[in-house]
Amino acid sequence: MEWQTKSVILDGEKIGRSLTRMAHEIIEKNRGIEEVVLVGIHTRGVPLARRLQEKISQIEGVTVPLGELDITFYRDDLTTRSDMPVVKPAELPFSITGKVVVLVDDVLYTGRTIRAAMDALMDLGRAQKIQAAVLVDRGHRELPIRADYVGKNVPTSHQEMVAVQLAEIDGTDQVTIKTAP
Repeated sequence: MEWQTKSVILDGEKIGRSLTRMAHEIIEKNRGIEEVVLVGIHTRGVPLARRLQEKISQIEGVTVPLGELDITFYRDDLTTRSDMPVVKPAELPFSITGKVVVLVDDVLYTGRTIRAAMDALMDLGRAQKIQAAVLVDRGHRELPIRADYVGKNVPTSHQEMVAVQLAEIDGTDQVTIKTAP
């Protein structure tokens, strides 16, 4: 099925501004960054976490630790997604015990990805807090999960898809809403 672009909701400039605001919010809510670590959820959460890391570093003059998390085996829909999932190992070059972990992802929809990421983190240590930062919150939660930091809230229908493209992966920065033909 070929999805049709309905509208562009964020371009590169707006994505940058949203991430700058989110970086300031992370610093303010945690009263600094001493205990903060960023963990990007594969795939597009990782470059977003790197960008947040850069922005926080520009503001605070300190580089926040950054890790990557693959939640494939923690998903509750694993058997419906693919016969042979490709799993990347977690890359957390630090302990999360006692830290404020900010999980970073591109889109918050049902809440199942964030729940799976929290389960994966619990297997890696005992964080002081887990917070969620997402570029787009499109609503339609199936679990009682919310983001602490949101780039843009976008009301959507279930028949629409939010497509995030990032230069590091897709060659361009853009967020679009797509509809089925």
